[in-house]
Amino acid sequence: MTFQASNLKGRSFLDLLDGNSNSLSPSYINRSLWLQHFGHSNSLCTRATRTIVNHTPISEYKLRFFPKENFSYSCGIYPIETQQHILYECRKFNNYWNPRRDNISHFIIFLELNSRVFLFTT
Repeated sequence: MTFQASNLKGRSFLDLLDGNSNSLSPSYINRSLWLQHFGHSNSLCTRATRTIVNHTPISEYKLRFFPKENFSYSCGIYPIETQQHILYECRKFNNYWNPRRDNISHFIIFLELNSRVFLFTT
């Protein structure tokens, strides 16, 4: 309850819901409510965690942390790539479409079918 009522989670934190539309809160106890969904894959877990806390290699992140770098976005709809745009609107990542991507199951399916989204390139 403290997490949901607090402003400490940050304004860009992705709120996820379980199958009954209950809000999921972070926890490290008993594999947590999140880790049980994507803990089987290190890559998936990494991308999901980055997405949830909005520390992903997208224009929104670059603008915030590296304002002198190029942060252009090739989508054609928005000039700045945002977490919300990628999850709900972007045509580049349409391998899975469901408007309920705030549901953890649909969020995980979206990440699995769009394996390059929210991925740092080396």
